[in-house]
Amino acid sequence: MLGKQRRLRRIMKNGKALIVPMDHGITKPVAGIEDIDRVIEMLDGVADAFILHKGMVMHSDLVGDMESALIIHLSASTNLSPDPLAKKVITSVEKAIQLGADGVSVHINVGSSTEGEQIREASIVAERCIDYGIPLLVMSYPRGSGINEYGLEEVKLAVRTANEIGADIVKTNYTGSVETFREVVEFSKAPVLIAGGGKRSDAEIIDMVEEAMIAGASGVAMGRNVFQAEDPREFALRVSRIVHGVVYERTVVNR
Repeated sequence: MLGKQRRLRRIMKNGKALIVPMDHGITKPVAGIEDIDRVIEMLDGVADAFILHKGMVMHSDLVGDMESALIIHLSASTNLSPDPLAKKVITSVEKAIQLGADGVSVHINVGSSTEGEQIREASIVAERCIDYGIPLLVMSYPRGSGINEYGLEEVKLAVRTANEIGADIVKTNYTGSVETFREVVEFSKAPVLIAGGGKRSDAEIIDMVEEAMIAGASGVAMGRNVFQAEDPREFALRVSRIVHGVVYERTVVNR
């Protein structure tokens, strides 16, 4: 497992990570990532890793020389699909390795109508990751009809499902308070990162990241709230300082 350990250290610096996903474009057009290389140029070395689909890696002039780690996302669906929650694996661990990936990621929506197929595909990917010594990040969310996407028990189940599949890192929703998210982290053997979610104010995101880190999170994986910021590099630096343990003092009020 030496290969996986070495690659994990590229992604998780001292066990913590600020990861910037830029896989949104296959779902729908998203402002801020029209030019992937522009974002990489701004954030390389600040973000510990970027998440990209294989095509964007192939089209990039900068990925080959960037300092940040590369995670290739294997799952996709579009917002024009009859069921956008039905994520499908669209490329292989082997192809990601050929493209120089330090890790791969898959997406599962726990509670969706196609949950079983998503779990099956992700489990197969996890086995290939073991074979090749490639870290696996599982984006695991409670999503489906009538499901509370931020509920404690729902998020705990999503995180535990990712653990059961064989995730090395789990990305999920923040539950809204230090107390509840601490329960989520304690329920996971793999490090847990919080998702940024929809675009929010800088102050709201900073509060959320600070609370999550106090609760025991291992970092954040956020896209829009970084690359759509007024100054993406400066905002990413602020988040990175929190994630990587720059000392700060604040009173946390559980929501």
